[in-house]
Amino acid sequence: MENRQIRYAIEADVPLILDFIRKLAQYENMLDEVVADEQTLRTWLFEKRSAEVIFVLEQGKEVGFALFFHNFSTFLGRAGIYLEDLFVLPEYRGKGHGRALIKWLANTAVKRGCGRLEWCCLDWNQPSIDFYLSLGAQPMDDWTTYRLAGETLANLAK
Repeated sequence: MENRQIRYAIEADVPLILDFIRKLAQYENMLDEVVADEQTLRTWLFEKRSAEVIFVLEQGKEVGFALFFHNFSTFLGRAGIYLEDLFVLPEYRGKGHGRALIKWLANTAVKRGCGRLEWCCLDWNQPSIDFYLSLGAQPMDDWTTYRLAGETLANLAK
């Protein structure tokens, strides 16, 4: 698409980033779990630089985003990119914006010398699963994600 651009988020984009996070959470039926606010995002994304955000634009309008950060593979001995979130506004889907974001991330991973580009997908999200499979991505069937968060994390840390 000629009128498509991808750009890095800047600090002034924090309200837009939060808006995309909320829209993604709403799509995933998890809006009540969003506790992020603008100050928290500003701190972690732009002060601590713990993650990066890119937007895909159609005719100058942000229509999708991806939030990612580096992880590390001990087996490969190098960093990878972990895609935490990818979301394209419903009315802009089917135009190649999601593919453009993934392609941009793959290119970035290669340029940075990373060994992997990884992400998780909800089991019920068949449209996304089909999309990822169409890219050649392979599901990691032998792995289960575990999580400590909130009170459980705090209690274990004591």
